[in-house]
Amino acid sequence: MSRVQKGMIAGLIATVAVSILEAVNLLAGRWVEPFPLFIAGMLGMPGNLAVGWIAHFVAGSVVLGSLFGILCPRMPGQTPETKGIIFAVGAWAVLMVTVFLFGDPRIFRGSGGFGMVAWMLVSHAVFGIVLGNVYARLVEREKRAAKLIDGVAPAH
Repeated sequence: MSRVQKGMIAGLIATVAVSILEAVNLLAGRWVEPFPLFIAGMLGMPGNLAVGWIAHFVAGSVVLGSLFGILCPRMPGQTPETKGIIFAVGAWAVLMVTVFLFGDPRIFRGSGGFGMVAWMLVSHAVFGIVLGNVYARLVEREKRAAKLIDGVAPAH
């Protein structure tokens, strides 16, 4: 399996983990604007939750997952989770700059504000932890399988 494929699988699982947090946010009274609604608004379809969820899964799985698979070996950090957090916080920073340069920065006024920015940072950090962990497990699994194929059993 290629690094991109492993990254996409890890990205999908990380997106599911963050989506659970977002679902709790949606169902438990909306502490902050849910990320899928934020994305739908950025895409010019405010309030369209279905479009937001689809874009959320595509961005997390295909875009960020594959990009992490490519960049992971070159990323700073001692553990896969640290690499994932650095990557995801970098993605968050790119998102924030994009919103302020090309989007509507007024989206953070009112009920959103700092709480929304902080929520997005925390959810991106959770995404990074899961992304790095799952990616490392996939890499390790492939290494173990290669050792078995070569006739050398892994040490336990």
